[in-house]
Amino acid sequence: MPPSPTPKIFSSPAAGVILLPWLYWLSTFLLAAAFVSAFVGVGIKSDSNWPEALLLLVATFSTLAALARQLPVQNVLLAAFIIALIGSALHVLGVKSGIPFGPFIFGPEIGERLFNMLPWATPLLWIVVVLNSRGVARLVLRPWRKMRTYGFWLIGMTALFTMLFDCALEPFAAHVKHYWIWTTTGYLLTPQGVPISNSIAWFMVTVLMLAFVTPALINKQLSKRSAPDFHPLAIWLGSILLFSISAATNGLWPAVIVNGIIVVLIAIFAIRGARW
Repeated sequence: MPPSPTPKIFSSPAAGVILLPWLYWLSTFLLAAAFVSAFVGVGIKSDSNWPEALLLLVATFSTLAALARQLPVQNVLLAAFIIALIGSALHVLGVKSGIPFGPFIFGPEIGERLFNMLPWATPLLWIVVVLNSRGVARLVLRPWRKMRTYGFWLIGMTALFTMLFDCALEPFAAHVKHYWIWTTTGYLLTPQGVPISNSIAWFMVTVLMLAFVTPALINKQLSKRSAPDFHPLAIWLGSILLFSISAATNGLWPAVIVNGIIVVLIAIFAIRGARW
C-alpha cells in the first residue's frame, strides 16, 4: 500500500518581513518631524538641545531600519555595534591624550555621559554619519559598481564624505552648541579653529571601521538590479542643511559658504549616479 502523501504546510511570512516595512515608514515619518523640530530650534536660536537629541535618536533608528531592508538585521546590528565601539573608544582616547583628533574636551551641553567619560550621543553619531556616508557613496559610484576596484573606491569615498560631514558639523557643535571645545596649542588650524588633524582622523578612523564592517554590509544574495536608495542622501544633506541654518543665524558665513558648496556638489554627483 503506497504511503499517504504528506500534507503541505503553508507557513505564514516571518513577523520581521511584515513588520520591517512598517518600521521603515514610521521611522521616515518620525525623521521628518524631528528635522522640522530641529530646524525650528536652530532658526529661533533656542537654548534647548532636545530637538537635536531627538533628531539623532530618530536618525539612528531610521538609518538602521532603512539598511535592514537590504541586508539581514543581524548584519546591520553587527556593523552598527562595531562602528559605535571603535568610534567611542577613539573618542575616549582623544579626550585623554588628544590622539587622534587633537586636544579637546566635551562640554556640559552635550548631555549625559556613559561611565562619566563618553557622551551618550557619540556612538550614535558615528553610526549615523558612517552608514549614511556609505549610502551616499553608493549613489555616487552606482555607474561604476561593476568595477573590480569598486570596493576600495567605496571605502575611500565613504571616508571622504564622513570627513566632509564632520567639517560641516564642527561650527555647529563646537562654536554654536559648545558640545566640545578645542584646546589647540601649536596645532595647524583651519579657519574655524579646528585642528587639521581632526579631519585626517575622521577619514582614517572611518577607513578602519569599514575594514571591519564591510563584510557584514555586502549583500551576498543574487538579485535583480535594485532601485537607488535616497534615504541616506536625505539624512546626509538634511543634516548639513541644519548646520548651515545654524551657522547663518549665528553669523558664521564662511561655514555657510563651505557647506553650500558641499551640498551642491554631493547632490549633483549623487543624483547623477542614481539616474545611471
